[in-house]
Amino acid sequence: MSKKKTMNFETKAIRTQMERTPYQEHSNPLFLTSSFVFEDADEMRAAFAGEKKRNIYSRFTNPNTSEFVEKLCELEGAEAGYAFSTGMAAIFSTFACLLNSGDHIVSSRSVFGSTHSMFMKYLPKWQITTSYFKVNEPDSIEDLIQPNTKILYAETPTNPAVDILDLSYLSEIASKHDLILIIDNCFATPYLQAPIDYGADLVLHSATKLIDGQGRVLGGAVVGRADLVEEIYLFSRNTGPALSPFNAWILSKSLETLHVRVDRHCENALKLAQFLEQHESVAKVRYPFLKSHPQYEVAKRQMKKGGNIVAFEVKGGLEKGRSLLNSIKLASLSANLGDSRTIVTHPASTTHSKLEESDRLEVGITDGLIRVSVGLEHIDDIINDIDQALRNE
Repeated sequence: MSKKKTMNFETKAIRTQMERTPYQEHSNPLFLTSSFVFEDADEMRAAFAGEKKRNIYSRFTNPNTSEFVEKLCELEGAEAGYAFSTGMAAIFSTFACLLNSGDHIVSSRSVFGSTHSMFMKYLPKWQITTSYFKVNEPDSIEDLIQPNTKILYAETPTNPAVDILDLSYLSEIASKHDLILIIDNCFATPYLQAPIDYGADLVLHSATKLIDGQGRVLGGAVVGRADLVEEIYLFSRNTGPALSPFNAWILSKSLETLHVRVDRHCENALKLAQFLEQHESVAKVRYPFLKSHPQYEVAKRQMKKGGNIVAFEVKGGLEKGRSLLNSIKLASLSANLGDSRTIVTHPASTTHSKLEESDRLEVGITDGLIRVSVGLEHIDDIINDIDQALRNE
């Protein structure tokens, strides 16, 4: 697959393709095979010795997964990448590969719940520890760095409170202290934000979300520095979290329409956020491209648009949050996000209900916080549904 460095994002997303087979297909075929054959013993020996780059086994590489990774690398401006069965497989494999017993992580406190569990419950089994900084206190990051700190990690925008971290600032700290800077770019996608341009060493994705965009398949990826990705690839080749060829084919096709879909997601999300700011039942709205957002200027500098996630605090706390979900008629109640269909969740009573109240409040999850993954329906229908639910009509 050839590089398309002079092309625009949209063209790269559509025209980065594997070479055509002798059948000269226009739409790329599926390679649903577990393994690949060799002409002779010497070719097989050379492939396993790494002297010849070719497909051996679909746990290692497959034409469909290779195309998806190549396309994502083009869009992120990355040197290399590897695709995984899920976003969490990408996150765990990256950390498990790059860290040794006794290493230390500095991370934003506002991370995905499963990532938090990995940091607090599983990595400590191997004497790997994590120190958290609050998103509104980035000046505290350097105080947390220890001699054994190896990784600086953050999501931006964060889940579910949609906070924004300054990528340039994080990069300066990581460079100063010789840390690996890893950014979860799931909420923004490569279309809205390019962390590598700001100094990130690795970028993680849950491709299950906006990259797929239609709630069909699971997938994950890491892209970035070639030397780090090579380590992750060798680790994953042996531990087995590879993305399936079918899911890779779906995700590669989905990238072709990412820019079109995300443009509409963002347009709808901004209109919903503006509506909610004026609603009598809403205490506060969080959306990166609202001027009321505390990191509005940072968001405008490093993001093309504000994304599809709107968080707002409904007046009335926990009970009102539950009541709102019960009153939803059009939107879906689901744990997923980044779907073509609008999804509404109430974190305090569902996804984050097991956290202590103090822990929830520390990351902006108040009793009345509602997260909306704004879909592609007509904006009037989305607004009408949220409005009637707020009024409990």
